[in-house]
Amino acid sequence: MSRDATAPQLAPLRVAIVDDEPLARSYLRELLAAHDDVEIVAECANGIEAVKACADIKPDLLLLDIQMPKLDGFDVLELIGHAVPVIFVTAYDAFAVRAFEVHAVDFLLKPFGPERLAEALTRSRSRLGSADLQPVHRVLAEVRTGRAPLSRILIRDRADVHVIPVEKIDYIESQDDYVAVRVDGRSLLKEQTLSELAELLDPNRFVRIHRRYALNLTRLVRIEQSDTGSRTATLRDGTELPISRSGYARLRERL
Repeated sequence: MSRDATAPQLAPLRVAIVDDEPLARSYLRELLAAHDDVEIVAECANGIEAVKACADIKPDLLLLDIQMPKLDGFDVLELIGHAVPVIFVTAYDAFAVRAFEVHAVDFLLKPFGPERLAEALTRSRSRLGSADLQPVHRVLAEVRTGRAPLSRILIRDRADVHVIPVEKIDYIESQDDYVAVRVDGRSLLKEQTLSELAELLDPNRFVRIHRRYALNLTRLVRIEQSDTGSRTATLRDGTELPISRSGYARLRERL
């Protein structure tokens, strides 16, 4: 049947494929070739390439593998936020399926066939631009519940990705919906609240000393009290941070 020339034509769905396995990328490329309304704008072999593609090319949709070295699919999701809708691709159905259902447009369980991919693409078109996805960090917090505390923090600066071991952090400062992570004499901004991030850190290392600050205990040199009763934490580099009453109580439990 010929296509109705008067029917409105949808813009091609600009898709980026992200998978560290060449055969998996080739399989997706082959399946997507059957869809005239899909344009592959990037193929990424790792998470860092995916973050860069999202910043530079701005695809409409990511087909994103979960199990990848260095940055896995959840790391990529954390770094891109809501910048690009995601269809997760995974061989591990027990690997945080709840998060797929809550946040992602869809998820494809390997091995999958052309019909299942077509269904996911249809669903993605209906949800492009939708505001019904949960905040990324809330979903990631759910995924990480019960897992070991964070050993690193990921921060995106445009197309650059900073991977910061938590032991290198001096302190973290709340800046509304962002946090400023102080490390090596500079501050790096991350789109996440201090409350959300503090829940994921080791409580034996980081203590919320104030509503605005979480301190790495290894950086603490001394606690001073003023004549008015207010307390201040002095760090190795001479930085002084205020300590609230509740923060001081938490400090005493750890010291």
